[in-house]
Formats: sequence, structure tokens, C-alpha cells
Amino acid sequence: MEGGRTRTSLAAAWASLNTRRAELVCVCLLVLMGANLLSVVWRKGLTADEFYHVPAGYYHLARGEFRVNTEHPPLAKMLAAVPLLFAGVEAPAPQFAPGALPAERTDETSSLFWRANTARFESIAFWSRLPAIVITLGLGWLIFIYARRLFGRRAALLAVVLYALEPTMLAHGRVVQTDVPAALAYLLFFYALDTYWLRPTFGRALLLGGAVGLALATKFSLVIVVPVFALAALWMFVAAPRRRLRRSRVAVQAGAAALVALLFVNAVYYFQSPPPLAGDLAYVARQSPSAAGLLVSCARVLSRVVPSPFLLGLYQVAVHNRNGHLASVMGRYGYEGWALYFPVAFALKTTLPFLLLSLAALAWAARGLWRGRGRRLLLLLGPFALYGLFAVSSRINIGVRHIIPLFPFLFILGGALLERVFSSGHTKRVLTAFALLCWIVCEAARAYPHYIPYMNQLAWRRPHWYYLTDSNVEWGDDVKELARYLRARGETRVTAALLDGGSFDEKSIPYVRTLDHYGVEQLNLISAEEADLAPPETRYVAVGASYLNGAFLLAVPVPQRLKVIEYRKRTPEAVIGNSIYLYRVKE
Repeated sequence: MEGGRTRTSLAAAWASLNTRRAELVCVCLLVLMGANLLSVVWRKGLTADEFYHVPAGYYHLARGEFRVNTEHPPLAKMLAAVPLLFAGVEAPAPQFAPGALPAERTDETSSLFWRANTARFESIAFWSRLPAIVITLGLGWLIFIYARRLFGRRAALLAVVLYALEPTMLAHGRVVQTDVPAALAYLLFFYALDTYWLRPTFGRALLLGGAVGLALATKFSLVIVVPVFALAALWMFVAAPRRRLRRSRVAVQAGAAALVALLFVNAVYYFQSPPPLAGDLAYVARQSPSAAGLLVSCARVLSRVVPSPFLLGLYQVAVHNRNGHLASVMGRYGYEGWALYFPVAFALKTTLPFLLLSLAALAWAARGLWRGRGRRLLLLLGPFALYGLFAVSSRINIGVRHIIPLFPFLFILGGALLERVFSSGHTKRVLTAFALLCWIVCEAARAYPHYIPYMNQLAWRRPHWYYLTDSNVEWGDDVKELARYLRARGETRVTAALLDGGSFDEKSIPYVRTLDHYGVEQLNLISAEEADLAPPETRYVAVGASYLNGAFLLAVPVPQRLKVIEYRKRTPEAVIGNSIYLYRVKE
């Protein structure tokens, strides 16, 4: 009798396991992805941006100091700082100079933090990036859950395969920044919105409000979810009678969701909303002289509901977008931005098979939408189009990472299309789809571990630095390997022009460069003196891909610019991580 019960239990467990095979395979894929990311963390150093984000996150979390690094919401940075609470990290209290501008406050805290924790540099670099990996794996699981709801388990599993092998995700999934967290928050918002729409309960309304708050506390560009939420609430209110819902109930649920979103954002900022500092007022007056008074008055009113550092950050992003960002695409330079920048970046920075699959999936989805098979496809194409239009209209053309929130929708659509092809039984199509997947695997292996500067075969005619710049080709994480290469050859000094991080003094002049943390002194290749064209004192010169591109040299005097560009004609002794070109100039 007892043996029979045991056999029955085992059979039930096996049946349950059988029904969850896709989930188990998904977990295995994500574990492998996490191991991949962890192995890269061991090999690579901090990126240039992490030299600001990590200290800011610790000051946010441990000291409740939200007046630094205000151009980015604090949540992702605070999560990165959680392991540091147990690592004996020091964070001296900053003494901001009267009238210090927002950027100057960020420089000061970064300098204080790294100078106080020089001995813990490697430990901080490792532990602060672990939460980023957890967030990346969480995004992978959400992709699986949403794809499973829309297209079934096999499509969901294929979507995760695409996700776990895409170099763009592998490049940024271990970095302390806001882009992958923003992708998670953006997808979660639409997942929560769909969940509420299917069955509008009070609990689901609260979850939707939490998703709105999470998006706002993660990245300022996700403010675009607010009008989507408002329109969805209005439509639900109008359509309530047809769905046999009471309008009063819908209104209460919408109000509760909005309240939860506000509470979430305020909680992330520790419910602080201090008055603006003198430097903030000076910054607004400098950037918007004709409207400064009105802007400050509006901010004082809004700060009773929304944290004042949040409002300042929104304003900074708006100013940044208005002024543009120095960028380069296909040999063109400028601040104004280009509508084709992100399409070009996407075309070059994703694997060629995934690019082809994405185009095919978008065409397939658009065709299905046109033929009236729309709801599931609209749930993916709508958010994709919204953020895509936002991105191409932006003048902040930095890296492909800024359009990472688009990628999950492509993974889901790609997985759905692949599942459809594999289920069709059409031999040629099945073989083509299988070949694409094999090619994707090969590209991921080829890119390892240098995922950040990865470009596909479309960028074969010229060096990668010709096509794009900034974090697309160099982000400072290869400085660690550069130091290892130099020390192995007995070198402790190098002349360099690199997109690296560092601590800064009160004049915003580099005080401690990344190489200093690895025992190598860095001399500047670009001199502050226009006429200083003396040859380098060191045996080696290191030039980052962003400087070979030339965009970062536009503000440099012409003689200094030509001094750097001259290295394009030389053959490097080594290319470190595909992003730093190392030249031997003396024997």
C-alpha cells in the first residue's frame, strides 16, 4: 500500500517535471548566461561610467545623499551598492563648495569615494557588479514568462536562447548602469498593463502602479510610460460599461495605481525633497535664462509630491537632449544627433543572424497585425514602436545600450517566429532557422569576452572605430588588461588617451586614473599646451578606439588632434580587448 503511494507520488512528480521541462531548460540557460557574465567580470575592469555610478549608489544607499549623479535615477545604482554594505567600504561626508554645480558634486563624491577605498578597489569592482548580473537574469526570466503567455513554452524558450547569446546583452548585463534595468522595467510595465487589462482587479492595479514607479525610479527616459498609463486608464474608464465594470471601481483602481507609483518613487529617494542648492539654481539659470524663474517655481510646487532630485534629474536629461551629445557615425561628427544613428548602431552591433531574424520577425508581426491577427502582436509592436520613435528623435546619440529596452520585444518576436518555422514542417525553412541559431552561437563564442566593442560582418571594410564611437567601441573596461600586459613587460608608465574612469579633484582634472589602481602611471598623450608636440617619454603609447575615431578630439587644439590621429597610420603591437590600441614607440 505504502509502496503504491510512493510510486504514485513519484509518477506525479515526474509528470510535473515533464510539464515544466521548458522552465527547467530556461533556468539552465540563464545559469549558463550568469556564469558567462561572471567570468567576464573576473577579467574586465570597471567601465568609465561605473566610476560615477558605484560611488553615487553607495552615497544614495548608505548616506541618503541624492544630490549627486542626479542625471540618473538612483534605484539601479543603489542595488549595485547593496553588497558594498558588507565590504567595509568607506564613504567620507562630501563638503560641497558653495554654488557647486550638479556635475561638480558628482565629481567630488567620486573622488572622495575612490581615494578612501584604494585598497578595496578590486573588491568593490567585483561585488558591485553582481546585482547587475542578477537583474540581467531577472530580465531573461521575465522574457520567458511574457513570451510563454503570448506564444507558448517553445517560443518562450527560443526567446531566451536569443537573449542569452546576444553580445549586446552580454556586454551590458554585467555593468552598473541603467540600461538593462530600464529594459526590465519597461517590459514589466507592459506585462503588468496586459495582466491588469485581462482581469482588472484591485491587486493587479497596485502591481501596475508599482511597475510605473519602478520604471520612473530606473531611467528618466521611461517617463514615457506615464502617458501610456494615463491613456490606458482613460480607455478602461470609457470602456468599463462594455466590459461590465463599474466606472467608479475603475477610477479608484487607477487612482490607487498612481498613488503606488508616487509612493514607490518617493520611497527610493527616502521621502526626501530638499530645497534646491545654489548650484542647482545657477545651473537652471545658465541653461534656461528666460524661463528659470518659472521652472524653479514649478519645481517648488511639484517637489511637494515628487522628490526634488528627481525633478532636477528630469531637467538635466531634457537639457542634455536639447544640447545634444558629441557623437560619431560612419565618419560624421557632431552634437545634433542623427535619426539613423540608432538603426545603424543596431545593424552593426547585433549579430548578423539576429539582425536578419529581427527584420523578418518585425515584418511577420506587421503583416499579422495588418491581417487582423492583432492583440498579441500589438502588445509587442506598440511598445517597440513607442520607444523606437523616442530613441530616433533623441539627440543623445551615445551607445547602442540606449536602445536596450527595445531588445526584449525583438527576442520574443524572434522566438515566436522561430517556433512557427520549426512547427511548420517545411524542411528548407527549418534548416534555415536552425542554421541561424547555429550562427548566433558561433558569433557569441567569437565575441567572448570582448562583447562591448563587438561588431558584426557588416563592419568589415574599416576598423570598428570608424563606424561608431563612445561605449560602442571602448568603455574603459579593458584598462585592467592593458595594465596586465604592460606589467608583464616590466613597464610601469604609459602615455595614453583612453575613455577610462577616474577620480577628480575640485577643478575636474583627473586626479587618480584607472591605471593608477593597477600600478601603472598614465601620462596624457593629449597635452594642455597646444604647442606641446614633444615625443612621448614612455616606451608604449595606448590610444583608445574612441580617440582614434576622432569625435573626442573635436574640442582639442588642431596640433594635439593631429598628434593623436597620426597613430591611425601606425601598426599597433597589440590591440587590448579590441578597444585599446597599444603602440611601441621606443625600443
